[in-house]
Amino acid sequence: FMSETAAALCLSASYRHAGDHTWQTLTLLFALVPCALVQLSLVFIHRDVSRDRPLVLLLHLLQLGPLV
Repeated sequence: FMSETAAALCLSASYRHAGDHTWQTLTLLFALVPCALVQLSLVFIHRDVSRDRPLVLLLHLLQLGPLV
């Protein structure tokens, strides 16, 4: 998961360096939107109604939820 995100960011940086702003935008869009949706779904799946866990929520907001 983390290596896929890192690869997308490196590819986006190479597109920016080459001046291909359309491909850079599409790469970031297709890399970050699914990542955000996964984190949002994990927040609802791991949400325990009986106790509040702010550390887990913070990790999900920092895109580190799958590590939990």
